[in-house]
Amino acid sequence: MLPYLSTNCPFPPVDKALEDPNGLLAAGADLSPPRLIDAYRNGIFPWYSEGEPILWWSPNPRTVFDIDSFKVKKSVKQTLKRKLPIITVNQDFDQVIRRCSLPRSDDNGTWITDEMIEAYSLLHQLGYAHSLEVWIDKQLVGGIYGVAFNGVFCGESMFSEISNGSKIALSCLIKYLWQFDYKLIDCQVENPHLTSLGAINIPREQYLKILQQKNPHASQQMIWRTQNLDWAQLIFNDKTCSKL
Repeated sequence: MLPYLSTNCPFPPVDKALEDPNGLLAAGADLSPPRLIDAYRNGIFPWYSEGEPILWWSPNPRTVFDIDSFKVKKSVKQTLKRKLPIITVNQDFDQVIRRCSLPRSDDNGTWITDEMIEAYSLLHQLGYAHSLEVWIDKQLVGGIYGVAFNGVFCGESMFSEISNGSKIALSCLIKYLWQFDYKLIDCQVENPHLTSLGAINIPREQYLKILQQKNPHASQQMIWRTQNLDWAQLIFNDKTCSKL
């Protein structure tokens, strides 16, 4: 039977997660900061729909972007040269998560409920959740948000209102985090879009080992201070990007 967690009940070991559906580990509990922080530190994340109990997942394999080997798509570089956007970090987390919560054109619903928005906004205030934004003519046209631990950025969702907008956000985030020895962008589960961008699958055990490796830069607030990024330096001058 699927464990149903009370407020103070710990998560079961992730190797107890179901194979079908892949990674379903438990239900119940809450989205309080201590619960979410404990979840992400152990390779677990919430994913459920409105009206369902909170469902907790730890799939095997895990879909990720390998930061060291990531290659920026030619189409992204072309769009950057043409659009000349402004790229920011933690400039408007609230707007990014709310844009991500809007139903997609091919979908009538969203898994980012009001409860999820409130929970991750609180994580942002506490310094665990972060966003990267793409602006054109002072309008937010793309972005990504997620939770950062050690050398892993656990990506939660992206949105785009221009061609390649989410790809630009992802590419700039990966190139930015590369400077600070981050190893992975966690995508959680595979889909054709992520695969087309270069995401790969790795065993859950390997993911957890990387997640538990200490990163001396990860806790530095300077990484996540509100700032504008020099995307031209990040994207077009890879050889001149030195790790700090």
